[in-house]
Amino acid sequence: MTTKRDLILATAAFALLAAAPAAAETWPQRPITFIVPFPAGGGTDAFARPLAAQLDQQLGQRIIIENRGGAGGTVGASAAARAKADGYTFFVGAAHHAIAPALYPKLDYNIQTDFIPIAVIAQPPQVIVVNPGKVQAKTVAELVDFAKKNPEKLNFASAGNGTTHHLAGELFQISTKTKMTHVPYRGAGPALQDTVAGQVDLLFDGLGSSAAQIQSGALRALAVAAPARSEAVPDVPTAKEAGLEGFEVSTWYALWAPKGTPPEIVVRMRDEVQKVLKTPAIESAWKKNGSPMPTLAGDDFGKFVTAEVERWGKVVKEAQVKLE
Repeated sequence: MTTKRDLILATAAFALLAAAPAAAETWPQRPITFIVPFPAGGGTDAFARPLAAQLDQQLGQRIIIENRGGAGGTVGASAAARAKADGYTFFVGAAHHAIAPALYPKLDYNIQTDFIPIAVIAQPPQVIVVNPGKVQAKTVAELVDFAKKNPEKLNFASAGNGTTHHLAGELFQISTKTKMTHVPYRGAGPALQDTVAGQVDLLFDGLGSSAAQIQSGALRALAVAAPARSEAVPDVPTAKEAGLEGFEVSTWYALWAPKGTPPEIVVRMRDEVQKVLKTPAIESAWKKNGSPMPTLAGDDFGKFVTAEVERWGKVVKEAQVKLE
């Protein structure tokens, strides 16, 4: 016999089931925050802001970029992991966050379990750039020759300890048997600014943030760490062409949601991001910034992150990288 209590419970259960698709249909009803764990002006910003601008139009709500730099991107990641999982806060992380677990054993978040993977938004290669006023080398061979004759005289900037910029510099030194001085910054933006200003000699940077400076002549690019040349800087040789075997380092930028975000909103955001990445405006901007159009999303992106954590963990161990 059906009781009044049974009817109430059945009605409540039906309401919950009906609410799931309704939530996705009515979301978003207010501005959305993208936490970017680096200062403005870096590679993450170079892709996050155009993406957010296009999502503004598609979703009909403003996307607010909140820059929270520090500790190789882990400060912002920690804040994003603790954010309310209501579909109004997302995290724009990078390859650095697959490296961090090997360098920061006491992280208060787990990139693999405290976030839901949405999609990779860009994947530009790394590029070796020097300040033309401070470094006379016009080729990788000349840079290596100078570095060997002048140990630790050259200094290279990075977006912070444990970032791809940092590890690219360490791998370069291992590959070339040279020794340079590492100068960590609180993000790629400040690192790039000081390289352009001549405060540091060179930078292993994501092409997304340095392409404009290369094209303007403010920085000299010696090689792209990719299997093929980039359309953004077609005259710049690959590392292999420049005589540097096995030096391939790409960075990537991606979007996550905090764990617990309603699955229907996660799917909606993933679909919206995929639409944005196919717009002419984004395709043009990505091409200019040297990034091929990414295809990884959802579970495939999650598996990619797991593989990257394992890969960079081995690199950190082999290179004996320690936080300074």
